[in-house]
Amino acid sequence: MKSDALRAAQLAAVFLLGAIAFNYPLLEVFSARRTLFGVPLLYCWIFGAWLALIVAVGRLGRKS
Repeated sequence: MKSDALRAAQLAAVFLLGAIAFNYPLLEVFSARRTLFGVPLLYCWIFGAWLALIVAVGRLGRKS
């Protein structure tokens, strides 16, 4: 079982990564007019990062 302080630090790190992932400079990189299987690259980035954050929080929130 993880200590509460370690779990809180990991959740804070996930929050900061999410804030960076959805911030302007990184979104500008993916806003090019390229597509991935017909879907704009920006949409793929947004939904992929969102899914990764949900999985990370889910794994950290699971009690062992």
